[in-house]
Amino acid sequence: MVRHFALLQAFVAVARAGKMRQAAQELALTPGAVSQRVRQLEEAAGHRLFTRTRAGVELTAAGETMFAALAEPFRALEAVDGELGVVPSRRVTVSAVPSFAATWLVPRLASFARRYPDIEIAVETGLRPVDLKREPIDLAIRHGLGRYPGLDATWLVAPALIVVASPDLLRDRPPLKEPADCRAFPLLHDLNRQDWPFWFEAHGVAAPNCKKGPAFSENHLIVRAAVAGQGLALVRDIYAADDLRSKKLMKALTVNWPLQFAYYAVTTSEAAQKPAVRRFRDWLIEEARHET
Repeated sequence: MVRHFALLQAFVAVARAGKMRQAAQELALTPGAVSQRVRQLEEAAGHRLFTRTRAGVELTAAGETMFAALAEPFRALEAVDGELGVVPSRRVTVSAVPSFAATWLVPRLASFARRYPDIEIAVETGLRPVDLKREPIDLAIRHGLGRYPGLDATWLVAPALIVVASPDLLRDRPPLKEPADCRAFPLLHDLNRQDWPFWFEAHGVAAPNCKKGPAFSENHLIVRAAVAGQGLALVRDIYAADDLRSKKLMKALTVNWPLQFAYYAVTTSEAAQKPAVRRFRDWLIEEARHET
């Protein structure tokens, strides 16, 4: 039903505008996406709905009949949307983990607003991976290895995490020389328990039990647990900087950061066709380049 509505919506927009490009702008899609939807509708209907002209497109007799049946219902729907203030084409809903949103994304959004004042960004945070194919989220910023089957993933930035621990935890133990050595220690996690498994995988280390250990909802809580000697923490250096300076924590291991373990902009192919989503993703890429 939703798919059929999208095809009919594209048909009505093209019939009104008389041009694919103008209809695409109104729907916040690419001209190719609009053309594809029209073709799919024509295949379902079993006949051509438009003929191409130098000026654009014109309705066929079958198209005229269909447009006559759809024009008034779509006007009624648009009137309701207008009363509700719905402007879907200019709104981009973004999902991100709280730490990335607070320390990286939100401080930069003012520059996006200056460049695109007509696009509204709505940021939702949480640790649960959203289902982009079922939930009303246009783009998610995910931390991982970039493997998201069925979705478009764009590498953004790979801010290095550091392995820290209290001096008491490391005392009287052999020094950590490589990632595999971390398996001998208790590990501290965020609530989704993904960072350590991804980190080990990126380093080519088998660590089947690496999800065990206490988990915390905020990075500063992970750092506090590390200061208390409860385990190794894998965190951004900004969260541990004060405790490193005061010697309450120390870097337990120094290794090159695996670049594939990074933040990715992830979206569906359909959402990526919307101009507002593409502009936001392009802006993210541009901002991320400043980090490298």
